Amino acid sequence: MNKLAKHKALFLVLLTSLGCGKIFSQESKLIVIQDQKLEQLLKEKRKINLNNSNNEYYKIQIFYGNSEESKKSLQEFKKEFKEIDATIIYNSPNYKVWIGNYKTRIEVEKMFLEIKKKYPNALIMKPSLN
Repeated sequence: MNKLAKHKALFLVLLTSLGCGKIFSQESKLIVIQDQKLEQLLKEKRKINLNNSNNEYYKIQIFYGNSEESKKSLQEFKKEFKEIDATIIYNSPNYKVWIGNYKTRIEVEKMFLEIKKKYPNALIMKPSLN
């Protein structure tokens, strides 16, 4: 028992000395090196986002439903209509796939006739800013 008591005392002394000592944390500096083209792309994306939020443009909605099916619908659309912009919009609890940015009703209706052949449930939308 005497040996056990010595070991306990030694353990307590060691534990106390470690706890009382100064604790030093590491200091580090993070240096991020990024390509200048990335900043250029971000600026272009911001411009596009500003244009997408403009409520004067008409869009065509080709899908309304859950996340996975909206992604599939978007991919299928982009394969067939590569030249037309398309995006997924989330409006709780559903996802929508909107295509195009048409300034006039005539433009959107012309494209709508073509899109309606492939997507019979398509709708013409004029999003409003809320």
